[in-house]
Amino acid sequence: MTTVSDALDMTVRHIDDRTAVVDVSGDVDLHTSVALRAYVSALLAQGARHLVLDLSATQYIDSTGLSTFIRLLHAAERCGGSLHLAAVPERLERMVAMTGIAQLLPVHATVDDALAAGTAGPAAGDAEGMPG
Repeated sequence: MTTVSDALDMTVRHIDDRTAVVDVSGDVDLHTSVALRAYVSALLAQGARHLVLDLSATQYIDSTGLSTFIRLLHAAERCGGSLHLAAVPERLERMVAMTGIAQLLPVHATVDDALAAGTAGPAAGDAEGMPG
């Protein structure tokens, strides 16, 4: 499943029935955040519980994008799951750290690190975890 919205492209890779990696490329901003929320909400509705957003190809994130990540975290937690960010580009790392997003949800250097971390983040109570 691939979706393109303005300057945002999203592709999902299902790791297993409960775990998915969403490759996010382009801009996560006021104009594209609604599409990202809808895309991830659809994955949660389909049974994915543990999500990793691969941001390696993300060009820009504004405050609406950061707010969207928090909304998605809460949506995943309501389903008993987790949300992890992975491969945040160097040009965006400082913004993620300065805004406190990194204290709210796990940020990993790579997708493999995020998958290996399982549910060590906010949804640690989930016994099934993510595959490693």
